[in-house]
Amino acid sequence: MEEKLQKNAQSENKMGVMPVPRLLITMAVPMMISMLVQALYNIVDSVFVARISEDALTAVGLAFPLQNLVISFAVGFGVGINALASRALGEKDPERAAKSAGNGLLMELVSYAIFLIVGLFFVDIFMRSQTASLEDAAQRAVIMDYGATYLRIVLIGSLGVFMQVSFERFLQSTGRTAHAMLMQLAGAVTNIILDPILIFGLLGFPRMGIAGAAVATITGQCAGALLGLILNLRCNRELPVRLSSLAPDWGIIAAICRVSIPSIVMSSISSVMTFFLNSILMAFTSTAAAVFGVYFKLQSFVFMPVFGLNNGMVPVIAYNYGARKPERIHQTIKLAMVYASCIMLVGVAIFQLMPDKLLTLFDASKDMLAIGVPALRIISLHFIFAGVCIICGSSCQAFGFGMYSLYISFIRQLLVLLPAAWLLSLTGVLQNVWFAFPIAELSSIALSVPLLLRVLKKTGMR
Repeated sequence: MEEKLQKNAQSENKMGVMPVPRLLITMAVPMMISMLVQALYNIVDSVFVARISEDALTAVGLAFPLQNLVISFAVGFGVGINALASRALGEKDPERAAKSAGNGLLMELVSYAIFLIVGLFFVDIFMRSQTASLEDAAQRAVIMDYGATYLRIVLIGSLGVFMQVSFERFLQSTGRTAHAMLMQLAGAVTNIILDPILIFGLLGFPRMGIAGAAVATITGQCAGALLGLILNLRCNRELPVRLSSLAPDWGIIAAICRVSIPSIVMSSISSVMTFFLNSILMAFTSTAAAVFGVYFKLQSFVFMPVFGLNNGMVPVIAYNYGARKPERIHQTIKLAMVYASCIMLVGVAIFQLMPDKLLTLFDASKDMLAIGVPALRIISLHFIFAGVCIICGSSCQAFGFGMYSLYISFIRQLLVLLPAAWLLSLTGVLQNVWFAFPIAELSSIALSVPLLLRVLKKTGMR
């Protein structure tokens, strides 16, 4: 009997049998490392753009909402792939797992077609709306030109990011997070190397300016996608990449959308928030919008490791939900919250102690330092609660209750953060606007924990 149990344990995926502390570390650390490299790319990319001019840096910040929307769709359908494929594997249904992966990939391709159209026809309209509140007509024209150039290339060439995320999630769903890390590293390192070469025209390449930053971005994404395809074809037998799996299965597509659409909308809410907050800040000065853009790059160095932890956690929860192992789920969530909170506290310390040094990385002027130092210190206060909120939301998604995460994100960013920022802007003091972030995070923590407990109860995993 004991020999039979041992044999079954050996044949089962590690997500169902490995001790949870070791499993979470094994799953999450490779993704955290790759996400840190991604965050490093985000920072390095903006550091080089800042060397062009502050207007170029502002333009990239204004382009962020639409660029983030691309990532929202890619990662959102990736969440659906992760949740459904991992659950099917936990239920010992490899055929459904393969179909879930294939139909998820199909939805990624449909998403790319949408953004291709946006990149071809609607970029100028978007940038015009972002700069409308800027009074200086000459500066407005420069920022619009920079932003439109950057966005058009990034959107038209966004196929790479959709494919990269898909192949990465195939690997994560079967516990191969080290392979997924290699994908992320390949894309990010390619990007970092190409940025200075293409922006400044090094090694015989033409000087492309801000267009070079965009080309470096899509080239890195394509490099990651290509490596991901190779790794899946060679290593991922549990979730094979097959053209036949792309055939639409409307039941599976509906199941993917139930998980993915709340995630997409939730991330898109961030784009909406950023769009309107940029408008509020531009009414003060374009430098304030540049500071906000720099903040988003810097905070990624804190949040990306937590998102990497999430990416390692979600398939573990989904697998053990399918295998009906609540004790492993509880332990996974608790450990993830502890790890995420520790990462966030380190982030708070860095932002509080050295905001000036962080800003000088971006060639900050005296005006940018005067605005940015208090901004980084005030905004970073919300990190204290953010780690637990992120883990709660992702846990709900892993159980298939993505709508709960959507509710939290909608209330936090659109019903609390934006109105608070607008009301605080009426004081005429720019520094007051930044307090909207910690105010919004308090509302998020008050909602997140009760909703996760409700999900555990409804799924029978409490």
